[in-house]
Amino acid sequence: MRVFTGRSTSAAISALLAGVALPASAQEAPSTEPVPTGGLQEIVVTAERRTQSLQDVPISATVLTGDTILQRGVTGVNDLQQVAPSVAINTFNRSTFINIRGVGIAQSAPTSSPGVAFYIDGQLIPHEQFIGQSFYDIASIEVLRGPQGTLSGQNSTGGAIYVRTPAPEYDTVSGMVDATYGNYDALKLVGAINLSGSEQFAVRIAGIRDRRDSFTKNIGPSESNPGNLDLWGVRLNAAMRNTDQTLSANVRVDWFKSVSDNNAVKRRGDTVSSDPFVIQEDARSFQNQDGYRLSFEPRIALTPDIDLRTQVSYQNMHTIDQTDGDRSATARPRPPASNTGRVSLVSTDFDTFMAEVNLLSSQKGKFNWVLGAFYLDEDVLTFSRRDNNHTTDFVSSTSTFKTLAHNTTKSAFGQANWFVTDALELVAGLRYSEDQQVYNRIIPAGTVPPGADTTGVQKSRKWTGKLGVNYHIDRTLLYATASQGYKAGGVNLTIGVPNFGPETNRVYEAGFKTTLLGNRLRVNGDVFYSDYQDIQFSSLLDTLPLTQNAASGKAYGGELEVTGQFGGFGINAGVGYLKAEFAEDTCITDTNQSGTDAGCPTNLRFVPKGRALPFSPEWTINAGAQYDFEVGTVTVTPRVQWSHLSQQVATPFPSANTIVPGRDVFDARLTVDFDGAYKLEGFVNNFTNKTYIASQIQNSSSADGGSIYGAPRTYGIRAVAKF
Repeated sequence: MRVFTGRSTSAAISALLAGVALPASAQEAPSTEPVPTGGLQEIVVTAERRTQSLQDVPISATVLTGDTILQRGVTGVNDLQQVAPSVAINTFNRSTFINIRGVGIAQSAPTSSPGVAFYIDGQLIPHEQFIGQSFYDIASIEVLRGPQGTLSGQNSTGGAIYVRTPAPEYDTVSGMVDATYGNYDALKLVGAINLSGSEQFAVRIAGIRDRRDSFTKNIGPSESNPGNLDLWGVRLNAAMRNTDQTLSANVRVDWFKSVSDNNAVKRRGDTVSSDPFVIQEDARSFQNQDGYRLSFEPRIALTPDIDLRTQVSYQNMHTIDQTDGDRSATARPRPPASNTGRVSLVSTDFDTFMAEVNLLSSQKGKFNWVLGAFYLDEDVLTFSRRDNNHTTDFVSSTSTFKTLAHNTTKSAFGQANWFVTDALELVAGLRYSEDQQVYNRIIPAGTVPPGADTTGVQKSRKWTGKLGVNYHIDRTLLYATASQGYKAGGVNLTIGVPNFGPETNRVYEAGFKTTLLGNRLRVNGDVFYSDYQDIQFSSLLDTLPLTQNAASGKAYGGELEVTGQFGGFGINAGVGYLKAEFAEDTCITDTNQSGTDAGCPTNLRFVPKGRALPFSPEWTINAGAQYDFEVGTVTVTPRVQWSHLSQQVATPFPSANTIVPGRDVFDARLTVDFDGAYKLEGFVNNFTNKTYIASQIQNSSSADGGSIYGAPRTYGIRAVAKF
């Protein structure tokens, strides 16, 4: 028992470098081979001047093109779990937690980091609080399963998600308007315009306004109605290049402002109403987030065979939220001390600088390579206050902590691909990561022991890598890989509690990709085994955040994705099977229940070998079907789709507070396409009106836990116009 003490040959290479090293866009484009009428259009992964078929990329991935995103109704990050196997996403409080194959992050702490790297236009979004606000005007999404690190900016244990927005087009003036209106007074407006009068400069400007009333009604005396949303965002991408295209660059600016009444959390044991969409709160609740991102990405052709690509970025993010800490309208404030009413106010400021450089071979050949380096330097300031003397608004703090985390990451990586023969390809990659966190407890939480240092330091270093062998034959790729990912350690909030160390995940995978029936059927599949060590789990200790290395886990499973196009009839299906469990007995803290189990140190509870890892649904299934009816220049397309997620748990301790039950959600839409220039769509999401728990929130230092329910039946119309 472990105890917590603190085809074609070189196309594949270029595709991998294009799709992973330089986070790529993807689009539906004609194959280089003849495509039978009514067959599949080949998914093409592009990066700068290179385009390669996704079918030649030896990695388990779900890729959504711009058209596919529209067809399947993907309007936010949460929707990815309904279209990509082995993905579980839980959004609550300030954060969106993404887990792939049971690996990622389960609950945030001021010093923790995600295990799934998220990128927008090649720029890493290092914290889970800010990955959803720029999810509009999307060209492609790539969901990569398994550790990533030998070809990309940040190391990761669970996988990576690359979001690419449409690139500016030269010598073209064009634009689009995308408007949606639905029940709950939902209004979403997205617009974009491309401006260019030359072959050397182009700019694309996109914006969003997205607002919706809450699915939940607050019958308490509060002026807030948690669940109300209102988002504004603007993004600019300026592209420039010289006449011979040996030098190109992009300047990107991304700004957003999100105002809401915070999360609608159904408190546990509600005796006033059993309706999951009725709550009672007396405190004024809000969650406001704003920020901006700047990046500069030049690319230079040093020689006909070697390119230099650099990206420098700066991010400034801010979030502040106030919560009814007791989740009720009846709990009374102090005094006496036994009263539990309270209001919490938390703010976090992120100031992040990042730089990445890649040197890569740019021509197709038998030997291709990429070298890279990544650097991150940031400050994260957290100010948490709790007012136990008032219940309707924050007045003065009775419990305060303020911290400043200074994080630095330095890493170097590289990968080489060698075609031994026209069919046999060998892959080898290596990465060195060095991380440091200096954590200054400016206002400590709790009593400072005599002589204790209020500043903690955690240093983490790790070599990781990847080995693979690929075999290309006809329209089929067979591959096998062994890879390892890593996530840095950190410092805990409470003085005297040991730091938590890095976690690692080693994955062995074998897969295939093939196209059948004259390019009408695409089938991709894989199986994997995961050895997950020193897993970082966040919980509470004496009501304060705590992250600890729990023990080891093991997982095995596989994914299968099928896409077919037979004339006007199209189908898609994806299934993921996952068996993820603790590999040994361990003792860790339990957020929901204090105490000491037999055989465990003080305040720790027993987790047996074989218990399921958090956020590891056994089955993730999605399927959809549609048919295109041609009426002159008008195409009418009805579509139905289904997604299934099995039961999962939010912590290592299954209970009514932690189990997220399985669910089946059905959507339907009818699209009328007027010759590609205009689209009109009617949609009904969750048309069976399934009531389900989407996230289980655990108790925190600022507020009680509860349940967040998934959206009920929603419906509306959507109109898209391109010019």
